[in-house]
Amino acid sequence: MPQHAPTARICRDCDGFPTVAITTGTRHSDGTRATLRVTCPTCKGTGTTAPATSLTRAGR
Repeated sequence: MPQHAPTARICRDCDGFPTVAITTGTRHSDGTRATLRVTCPTCKGTGTTAPATSLTRAGR
């Protein structure tokens, strides 16, 4: 019988790419581009979401 590996829950907002580099359009004196590193606010840079067992249920 084949063994099934558990699938990782990929963040739906960043689609598994939690950190991106965005160019600002300006250049440094050596010719390289100035970039900003931005992380996904939903998964906080992990690329995955929390498993369903660790989520807290609210309400009824």
